[in-house]
Amino acid sequence: MVSVPSPRKRPSVVDEVVLGVDTHRDVHVAAVLSTLGAVMDTAPFPATTGAIEAARAVLSGHARSQAKSGDGPVQCARLFKLAKDSAVKARTQAINQLKAILVTADPDLREQLAGLKTPALVRTCAQFDDREDDDGVKDAVGQATRIALGLLGQRIDQLTRQIRDLERRLAGLVERHFPQLLVPVGIGPDSAATLLITMGDNPERLCSEASFAALCGFSPVEYSSGRQRHHRLNRGGDRRANAALYRIVQTRLRFDARTRNYYERRTAEGKTRREIIRCLKRIAAREVFNLVRSGIGPSEVA
Repeated sequence: MVSVPSPRKRPSVVDEVVLGVDTHRDVHVAAVLSTLGAVMDTAPFPATTGAIEAARAVLSGHARSQAKSGDGPVQCARLFKLAKDSAVKARTQAINQLKAILVTADPDLREQLAGLKTPALVRTCAQFDDREDDDGVKDAVGQATRIALGLLGQRIDQLTRQIRDLERRLAGLVERHFPQLLVPVGIGPDSAATLLITMGDNPERLCSEASFAALCGFSPVEYSSGRQRHHRLNRGGDRRANAALYRIVQTRLRFDARTRNYYERRTAEGKTRREIIRCLKRIAAREVFNLVRSGIGPSEVA
């Protein structure tokens, strides 16, 4: 008689289960746990433990992450910032195309535009007539060059007006809802909006400034060897927020006496410039976090 192995015993039917998913590049592994912490099933590989630990973290209360909301002024700032960044990218592309056309343009036209700075060059090209002349057959290439330069110049002017309008809207939004962010040295409307977008409309979801630092991608990662203890920056997180903090630090190094004194003192202690910048970014992140968390909520500001 051949014995048949009994199927895996499953827990009794429960009203609530917890699902944990361990994601990989090629396969996702899911684990289902009961509310008592018992593993009900895993698929497709029961040997995976990452999903089980994730589900147990939810049951134990350690996993308390909250989704970023988008129903307030920060969401408006995100939309304005998105439109502005795309306009800046398109303007840069148009400027590069305009200058590339001049490289192979007629020598007379190239000499006429030589020496002009980018703003003056764009204004001059935008005034070129985009209509074809009756004698265009004789100099079709030259006429096409002037038409292309004129259209590109007009496009750059239009994008510049859009960028300025969006910058004005962003500045007004930050001044109206988060004026406390514009008080410290080095924090402008664009950097403030970038950091607010990272936080979301519900900054209370961030339990500490350390969580905000990790979200921005500059929480310290230890890479010690022997008796030497060193830390490096985390390469993850929101790189736009990381860049905004870097701009804040660079501005303070130029115009803030306290920051320059701090830099000189840490340099005398043997710290490298990269390590000092990391410390200054953490200080700036702590300041922004405390200003947003302790300030008036955006929904309460008139």
